[in-house]
Amino acid sequence: MSSDYTVSAKARTDVGKGASRRLRRLENEVPAIVYGGSNEPQMISILHKDLLWFLEDEAFFTSVVTLDIDGKQESVVLKDLQRHPAKLKILHADFLRVDANTKITLHVPLHFLNEESCVGVKTQGGNITHAATDLEVQCLPKDLPEFIEVDMALIETGTTLHISDLALPAGVESTALALGADHDQAIATVHAPRGGSSSDEEAPSEEE
Repeated sequence: MSSDYTVSAKARTDVGKGASRRLRRLENEVPAIVYGGSNEPQMISILHKDLLWFLEDEAFFTSVVTLDIDGKQESVVLKDLQRHPAKLKILHADFLRVDANTKITLHVPLHFLNEESCVGVKTQGGNITHAATDLEVQCLPKDLPEFIEVDMALIETGTTLHISDLALPAGVESTALALGADHDQAIATVHAPRGGSSSDEEAPSEEE
């Protein structure tokens, strides 16, 4: 359960909306919380510029992170993030403690591959629509994937890919499929071109 990210943080005792606003305005820090495991939730703060820098890397969202709180380290994952609706500003972050022997639930991004060379697009003139951009999975921290690949190369028009069609990494399971086949949600569809193909054009009459 190694981590490629170490985030420095400070413990804080001044809580509440007013304290959070002052923290953001005067200290340029992001109020955050660490929870889960056997320890009590802990209020912390992180430099805004540091957190923003980490968030530029997509892998940060699906990685086990080392959180250094005043010299004490904890293994966590980013569980929730609140952003300002209009500004490039982080308002709050939630971190969940992780244990090597306990499964965690997290949303993992889907990476769609070979869309330009997809059979349904390149040779059949169709187009692809995405029904999902991420997938909620459950696994041990060591098995947490950075992303899940969706290979579109051989998909023909009129075909819809579902969660059950994905090749999930070993040790990783879909939380939706765990609820039953009725929760096998669509991931992507290759639609036929509008109006049909050129072969569907009206053939000339015998008189012509």
